[in-house]
Amino acid sequence: MRVAISIVPTGVVNRRMRSRKNHLLASTVVGGIVTASLAMFAPAMAVAQDAAVTQSGEAATVDEIVVIGSRIRRDNYNAPSPTQVVTREEATLQGFASTTEALQSTAVTGGTSQINNSFGGYVTDGGPGANTIGLRGMSPSRTLVLLNGRRVSPAGSRGSVGAADLNVLPTAMIDRVEILRDGASSVYGSDAVAGVVNIQTRKNIDGVTVEAQRNEPLEANGAGGSTRLSLTAGTSGDRWRAAGSIERYERDELTLRDREFTRCQTDGFRNGQDFIDPLTGQSKCYPITTTGSNGVSINTIGTNLTAGVGAAGSVGSTFNRWRPNSAVTTGLVGFEGVGGGANDVNVRDTFEDRMLNESLISPVEITTLYGEAGYQLQALGDAEIYGEALFNRRKSSQTGYRQLALDYAVGSPLIPANLRGSVAFADQGLNKGQNVGVRAFIGFGNDYSEQEVDFGRYVAGIKGNFFIPEWRYDAAFSYSRSKSTYTSEQFLTDRLIETLDVVQTAPGQFQCAQLGANPGCVAAPVLNTQTIGGVLPQNWVDYVFRPVTGTTEFTEKVVSFGIDGPLFSLPAGRVMGFFGAEWRESEIDDTPGIDSQAGNTYNFSTSAITRGSDSVKEVFGEIEAPVLADMPLAKELTLNGSFRYTDYDSYGDDTTYKIGLVYRPIDWVTVRGTYGTSYRAPALFEQFVGATTGFQSNTLDRCNNYGAPNVNPNRVANCTAEGLPGDFQSVTSVRVVTSGGADAGLAAETSTNMTVGLVLQPPLPSSWGDLSFAVDYYEIEVENGVSRTGAGEILTRCYDSNPADFAANNGFCRLVTRSTVDNSLTVQDSYINLATDNVKGLDYTVRYRKDVGPGTALFNLAVTQYTEVSSKLFAEDPLEDFTGMINNPEFTGTADISYAWDKWRVRYGVEWIQGTDSYEYYGEDPATSDYDLEVGDYWLHNASVQYSANGWTATAGVRNLFNEDPPVISSGVYNRVGNAPLYSGYDYLGRTAFVNLTKSF
Repeated sequence: MRVAISIVPTGVVNRRMRSRKNHLLASTVVGGIVTASLAMFAPAMAVAQDAAVTQSGEAATVDEIVVIGSRIRRDNYNAPSPTQVVTREEATLQGFASTTEALQSTAVTGGTSQINNSFGGYVTDGGPGANTIGLRGMSPSRTLVLLNGRRVSPAGSRGSVGAADLNVLPTAMIDRVEILRDGASSVYGSDAVAGVVNIQTRKNIDGVTVEAQRNEPLEANGAGGSTRLSLTAGTSGDRWRAAGSIERYERDELTLRDREFTRCQTDGFRNGQDFIDPLTGQSKCYPITTTGSNGVSINTIGTNLTAGVGAAGSVGSTFNRWRPNSAVTTGLVGFEGVGGGANDVNVRDTFEDRMLNESLISPVEITTLYGEAGYQLQALGDAEIYGEALFNRRKSSQTGYRQLALDYAVGSPLIPANLRGSVAFADQGLNKGQNVGVRAFIGFGNDYSEQEVDFGRYVAGIKGNFFIPEWRYDAAFSYSRSKSTYTSEQFLTDRLIETLDVVQTAPGQFQCAQLGANPGCVAAPVLNTQTIGGVLPQNWVDYVFRPVTGTTEFTEKVVSFGIDGPLFSLPAGRVMGFFGAEWRESEIDDTPGIDSQAGNTYNFSTSAITRGSDSVKEVFGEIEAPVLADMPLAKELTLNGSFRYTDYDSYGDDTTYKIGLVYRPIDWVTVRGTYGTSYRAPALFEQFVGATTGFQSNTLDRCNNYGAPNVNPNRVANCTAEGLPGDFQSVTSVRVVTSGGADAGLAAETSTNMTVGLVLQPPLPSSWGDLSFAVDYYEIEVENGVSRTGAGEILTRCYDSNPADFAANNGFCRLVTRSTVDNSLTVQDSYINLATDNVKGLDYTVRYRKDVGPGTALFNLAVTQYTEVSSKLFAEDPLEDFTGMINNPEFTGTADISYAWDKWRVRYGVEWIQGTDSYEYYGEDPATSDYDLEVGDYWLHNASVQYSANGWTATAGVRNLFNEDPPVISSGVYNRVGNAPLYSGYDYLGRTAFVNLTKSF
């Protein structure tokens, strides 16, 4: 079974949780905007590293360039929007082996949980192995990623491909990453709701550079390390230029066995409430894919209620769950009872060694080739024709663990004589309508899934002087294609059915009853101790456990044209303008394996074909006007405005705008602000994803223990109407079917975005150094958000609805089906427009530089504070604020100090995530609750040293210097990794040494 997850872990309330909330915590992971430790401050705190500011404070002179957040060329970097820059050098000093790692760090995300390689066991947008980025506490679909100012199209596997995969970026060629922390749909188009990430490649390369880096975890038994090798080269002539790179990145697998906090997942309850293993006297271990004591059983059989000998720690003398024990000679001979008593769960087998082979961080191999070139025509306005080509191949894989529930029909000759009288329950789909006599809960062992994604992006264009003096033009075409195959190992239901229908051909010999119709069919194993213990005949495993392969293709075409130049002059300077048009077309085609489409994968998610396309035509413009300059109390007053008209085939037309202002009353004080509207067209998968099934915890069933006091009277009536007892407890997962919303008229999201900031750069005596301080307040409000209602919310609104509506199957109840066989639930949950999301907060940034001795010291501090991270699904709902809850810290921060002299540079950095707790949200008293729902402050320390001489640069250091483990919480509320929250802000690798060597020729 795989757990369905969208962007962040979905909270699952354990049946023991006495919550006053009726729906699940959709863990809105907060993120933020911080200024990276090397980001240099221009007067408006917007940074362009083409002006290569060194640690000594010297800056190279550059021509007019375009900085992220605007399409207008400028020769200074005063901009109304807060911008962060991460340089290549700084990423190396921090020990990041790839651009992906740098972009997903706390310094960039501000605490927003990101989809990374710890999510391999979950169904995520983009598929396993994809790595994405979402800014400002919002999802990746609301952050636009650019490469050299042009869109990076989505890549990945399975039907929910909708965001750029950071794995495709050419790390070897990257000069800097610019992060715009502001909405920018009017400038860049759809998706730029929370911000924009622009990756700029290196320019003017002349020569060859070889680079190698190794990151080696020191606390993980030699596992989880990564290696990157690259070759970069470039040259140029009088009228041409060319540059490119080739690189290889490999990361080793880190398993649950490799880290102490994942070797034994326990309930983690307080007040002595853990289930204790009677054999060890310690808290019982459970599989990583379960919610503690609600976990699966293995090495066990299920029968009807039968008298027998109980295992140590069991209660009662009649049982319906049994474990093999050859010492038992009375009752059910050869078996001891482990289920059916009042306190039976803790004596069942739930853990075995092979579970520790599961991936904690999945392995990956990435090969990337990148090239760019230009040629001066000396015609068409001294035009240059240019091109870029990027090819990337990712091979990723995950190791999981599977339980197999194998049903033997009443009367099957595979059942031993002493169990043939059992009638456990009705057919669950494996026995051709016959009742189940015995179910074997088998710990099958490890399963493997893998993905291979080929991504190509090709750009061709021409740029030069327009026929209007001082105006320039740029026209370009790009084509991107992601093609992937994804394979998982699955039990095929139709084959299991035939292998369980057997006839005896000789004593102890069996064959499939319908062998003629099913050539190659292998009879299921006899029900014995070996079978129950997971020792299964290989020929039978090879027949029923097969690879299922699907393919995904995503293509995007873009044609764009723009012109920019001076419009007219004002007393304060020239008014500059940019005007352009763009056409985009995207198409997705995901074809799951035939068995997945047909629902033939036993106890696993299924998927239908996802196929659809969309296109858009846009025109847009931007004007920047210097209103005042060099006047008393008005050294600068600059106004910027942008506008965009958009016409989508899928939902029609819309307009967005943005207004920005920069005001400097005196040289060292800058006030800046923006206000604008943004939109996000529904991603193709949100419109067209084929019906995909996943499974969520049985604790979602709203009829669990509905006879308890103070339960909603409507719920009591509705659960009673279904014939369920008041103490009902669901024992099956909730099946959730997700589908696209195009047929329901899915529309675009709309949002407003405001930022207001203050920058102070007080003049100090030269011996005191240089000090800069900035604070920015931001608000993002998304309306009509594209979302799924959520299985928990649907079930709550159905079972708490008026009994007359419930009986008539009206409202949300039309989305819910309860099985008449085993009382399991199926919920239909498609994408619709309903959500409201608000994010508000402040960014604080301090930078201080001073010459000390033979070198220069540099100190940077960046803190992100979230004052509100709230959401609601329906207009009548109250806003739920998740600020300060687990995985949603109110404060995060980074600080570093570095010292550079001669050929050396040393750096020490700290990352901080404030402690959080979720007691209030779940109505729990922290003084008395059995649940641990609080984590303390989390600190990571990093240190490095760098030496450069004669074309060589060597960097060495340690990340997580003090080997800080992730905090632990109780099971049953949030998704966990071992006993820690599943959250990208925590380091699962432990103390890691790194070395980077670079040689330029």
